[in-house]
Amino acid sequence: MAGVLVLAGTPIGQAGDAPPRLAEELSGADVVAAEDTRRLKRLCADLGITLRGRVVSYFEGNEQARTPVLLDALLAGERVVLVTDAGMPSVSDPGYRLVAAAVERDVRVTAVPGPSAVLTALAVSGLPVDRFCFEGFLPRKAGERGRRLAALAAEERTMVFFEAPHRTEAALAAMAEALGDDRPAAVCRELTKTHEEVRRGPLGELVAWSAEGVRGEVTIVVQGSSGGPSVATDPGSLRAAVAELEAAGSTRKEAIAEVARRAGLPKREVYDVVHR
Repeated sequence: MAGVLVLAGTPIGQAGDAPPRLAEELSGADVVAAEDTRRLKRLCADLGITLRGRVVSYFEGNEQARTPVLLDALLAGERVVLVTDAGMPSVSDPGYRLVAAAVERDVRVTAVPGPSAVLTALAVSGLPVDRFCFEGFLPRKAGERGRRLAALAAEERTMVFFEAPHRTEAALAAMAEALGDDRPAAVCRELTKTHEEVRRGPLGELVAWSAEGVRGEVTIVVQGSSGGPSVATDPGSLRAAVAELEAAGSTRKEAIAEVARRAGLPKREVYDVVHR
């Protein structure tokens, strides 16, 4: 009979947050696939356990090649436990390929639920939590990042993003450009760790704050769009919408920002159309 693939959640900060079943699953596994075997060793020391199964590395660089090996172990009846550096496997971390391969071969897949930076940041952000979406990491290239955010301008659900600390300022600036300086957001840094910090405010203020540098693991939560009538993206419709808002008392800058939001376009694009 085929074995079992166990996706095991690991602490995102304090070892004491480890779910009770984690130690049991790790110590009893035939194979432990770890994103970083050194971190796994430290985690086992914190939990006071000894691994009896073999340990293999499973990270972005070898995920594609290592998946068939782990699948063979599962088909041979072994219990494979997959852990990443922090949080739940396959959530912006290695795991999806192995889960998909296991499901395709009718191998049982289960999980040890554990800490999640996505849900923790959402809960402490102070932003609406009734509906949300997880967008993972934004593209590194400015153009691709801007297009991704422009497509999210009309998204009404609260959005959660992961970001590297050295790209946080650029990401927040791109968000302010696409979603508006006044869009409420929260930057959650080093969640559950000693230097945990949650900075809340409009995107424009958060851009200025991040200019001093951001350290640690970062999760960004942004409030969704408040709605409003959409605007067609042809030049004539964009100019007409800006003119209508100006006639109602908005400044040109405010009108362009609002029309960009409604049209799902970067503010710079609407600005160029209006001033062409």
